[in-house]
Amino acid sequence: MADSRLKTILGHINGKDEATGLRYTLDNPLLSLEQRKFYEKNGYIVIPKLVDEQLLDACVERFLALCDRRLPWNGITMMRDVSLAKMKNISGERLFNKAQDFVYDDVLFQYCLYPAILDYVECFTGPNIRAMHTMLINKPPDPGTKTSRHPLHQDLHYFPFRPADRIVCSWTAMERINSENGCLLVLPESHKGVLQQHDYPNWEKGVNKAYHGVKGYDDHPVAELHMEKGDTVFFHPILIHGSGINRTNGFRKAISCHYSSADMEYIDIKGTSQEGIAKEVEEMAKRRGMELDFQSIWKFRSRLCRGQDPPN
Repeated sequence: MADSRLKTILGHINGKDEATGLRYTLDNPLLSLEQRKFYEKNGYIVIPKLVDEQLLDACVERFLALCDRRLPWNGITMMRDVSLAKMKNISGERLFNKAQDFVYDDVLFQYCLYPAILDYVECFTGPNIRAMHTMLINKPPDPGTKTSRHPLHQDLHYFPFRPADRIVCSWTAMERINSENGCLLVLPESHKGVLQQHDYPNWEKGVNKAYHGVKGYDDHPVAELHMEKGDTVFFHPILIHGSGINRTNGFRKAISCHYSSADMEYIDIKGTSQEGIAKEVEEMAKRRGMELDFQSIWKFRSRLCRGQDPPN
């Protein structure tokens, strides 16, 4: 069993599947060959109207209840936009730009368990699936500081588990999202590269906590993902992506989950480009009373969604 698992992991790391010649997707009838080739080439794929609007509305209402403190947070991390730090007399939805780590919330976790999403996730991770990182993002109207944007980055920067090719993000629009309210920006084909050095961008008005970015891509052509409510994009953790400024007077909401094969392995990130973010995450956890190392924090954040965990 151990030898078979190791062979599988090494196969995922070392490149293409011998039978299909495809690396980033698995043999599954849900994705057509054309869809698989698109993801293989670009590192992302958008599935229109995948998530039921009633579920999304229930998640929005849950988020608003958390913002208003009508419900206990119970381990959910509620984060504020840096532009709001010195503003007074604001509350509720206006105060919080993100709720993350909601794997133990009965309502929000229904997004992670949504069968139609998991069916697609299985095309990238295989049948044993863990939810690793969860976020409901509430991009606020930009106050003129441009702090509502998210720098270009790679999600693998934050993850101490591998293989990268068996990790995928599901990101769903909770309303119409376009260039005016800050849609996702992606660099197609960048998933074929390597994990790069990430740092805080040197933005004049500041940057949100843990919003690290890669340098040298500010003038690089990007694809804007305009999406309707319920549309869902799946993308690779090495794909370089970010989001634009919210120029509207409303909030732009999206919900996401990073999934991994339950057969993943945690790695030691000491001496790598991830060492800085590991210390930052450990310090944030310590302030919340959790004395955990980087890997243990991610284990705590995760939850099995489908299939089974490997035997110890």
